[in-house]
Amino acid sequence: MSPPERTVVGLSGGVDSAVAALRLLRAGHAVEGLFMKNWEDDDTLSYCAAEADLASAEAVAAHLGIRLHRVNFAAAYRERVFAAALEELRAGRTPNPDILCNRYVKFDLFLRHAREQLGADAVATGHYARLERAPEGRAPRLLRGRDPGKDQSYFLAAVAPEALARARFPLGELTKDAVRREALEAGLPNHGRPDSTGICFIGERDFAQFLQRYIAPSPGPILTEEGRELGRHQGLAFYTLGQRRGLGIGGGHGAAGPWYVAAKDHERNALIVVPGHDHPSLLSACAATGAFHWLAPPPPEGARLHAQVRYRQRPQPGRLEHRSGGGVAFRFDTPQRATTPGQYLVLYDGAHCLGGGAIAATAPPGRSGAPGAARNNEQSVEAL
Repeated sequence: MSPPERTVVGLSGGVDSAVAALRLLRAGHAVEGLFMKNWEDDDTLSYCAAEADLASAEAVAAHLGIRLHRVNFAAAYRERVFAAALEELRAGRTPNPDILCNRYVKFDLFLRHAREQLGADAVATGHYARLERAPEGRAPRLLRGRDPGKDQSYFLAAVAPEALARARFPLGELTKDAVRREALEAGLPNHGRPDSTGICFIGERDFAQFLQRYIAPSPGPILTEEGRELGRHQGLAFYTLGQRRGLGIGGGHGAAGPWYVAAKDHERNALIVVPGHDHPSLLSACAATGAFHWLAPPPPEGARLHAQVRYRQRPQPGRLEHRSGGGVAFRFDTPQRATTPGQYLVLYDGAHCLGGGAIAATAPPGRSGAPGAARNNEQSVEAL
């Protein structure tokens, strides 16, 4: 990270962003912090969490002797991230708001604010990812973080390449344990603060209960694949493929195991469930996207790559196909469980993250993963 830069760190109140700022200071950079408020409503829990985060960020900034700025992106977040997520949910898909937040807030609004209002050369976050600098005029290569249990390159797959050129990830070479140790040794006041979990705007609240404030319930039947009704659901938007908990039907009804969501049938407003974690109807041999966001030159047709269809999934080998309209299809060597429309298909060549795109369709195993065999409400791969 040389020569020295004027860098604005997104201080969230957590230990990761605190150590990111610490490492930049030790490397000789001019560092300031920026606390972003990206969500607000009349919920007391939301308010208290934001106040606690701000207090922690202020304590870190004071300890490091750096200035802490504050900015409110809540209105833009609602418009560009939350509204898009609600639209996807109403359409029966399962969006990934954290990927949208990185693309439209942290590495767009935050980056522009830091550069235009605070005179920053670069911005930094506590993401566990690495950037390999490229020759002048070319975008850097996004690489997995060294800690396989914390790698967050998946969440950065939709960020604009020009934004990555101004981004810094000081934790990319570290493990989480090393970050905790460094925070403790430096006396950072939040060294023992627990990691935040849950979707960015929901936190650890009940997902379905939270969504019912914005999406009206639309009850319908919970059906087996044979059409037998087992219970009632609250609305298709409140469920995702592969889900087990919250169905209210237990493991009985003659099933060999617990029931899992396999599909959403919008014509009948029905939630289709199957018994058993590894039921064939939960598997997909192929996933296809709409327009794919490339961070690197697209590999040729038939390229052997690895893919993830969710965070923390082990990288899965398969073969790339290019689709019309800028989309891709990825045919897995081994069918994947609960590959969910709306989630992101992210492609890797070794540690190199090539980019990502929202899953628009899947095809089940059989017929060599033949396109056009999509289930229920899922759009045919062939139609993309």
